[in-house]
Amino acid sequence: MSDLILHGYWRSSASYRVRIALALKGVDYAQVTHDLRSGAQRAPDYRALAPQGLVPALVAGDTVLTQSGAILEWIEARWPQPPLLPADPGDAAIVRAMAGIIACDIHPLGNLRILQALRQDFGASEDQVSGWIARWIGDGFTALETLVARHCGRFAFGDSPSFADCRIVPQLYNARRFGVDLTPFPRLCAVDAAACALPAFAAAHPDRQPDADI
Repeated sequence: MSDLILHGYWRSSASYRVRIALALKGVDYAQVTHDLRSGAQRAPDYRALAPQGLVPALVAGDTVLTQSGAILEWIEARWPQPPLLPADPGDAAIVRAMAGIIACDIHPLGNLRILQALRQDFGASEDQVSGWIARWIGDGFTALETLVARHCGRFAFGDSPSFADCRIVPQLYNARRFGVDLTPFPRLCAVDAAACALPAFAAAHPDRQPDADI
């Protein structure tokens, strides 16, 4: 039995990021699923573990880690090879900035609880919700496309996967789910294709998780 337990959900893009990082590092872990559609993440026993009632949470012995960005930083410190951040501080800051566009400025505006609030609290139609999603993904991807074009090799920054790719691939998965037009973002799509050809990214894909309902 693995010493690491990842609490997540197959289609959660934040959980997907962590699965990618663990797979790239070759780290074994067990999974516990919380179906976000049924509100399982708000159950008292899970909130005792992760007070926000959000996934993912990573349990490592007596340590409980929440927030995917913090979890990725911990993984990088615990298993430095292969590195997911460049050694140069300036380059590492650029990778973190790419990752932050997704983690801070795109994903929070399109996650399930926000979309539910738009529908339930403001009476938004499905067309309006789709427009909302496309707006914020499009704005973020426009900036990210420029940064990736400036710094990419095979991947978002140079020729090795980084924190940026751990976030870009799940966000593109979300964009496709919601029917967002990706033709304005050829660099992001090329990075996604290169990453998804790697076994680690393929193993982390939502459709390959034990709780996937496909």
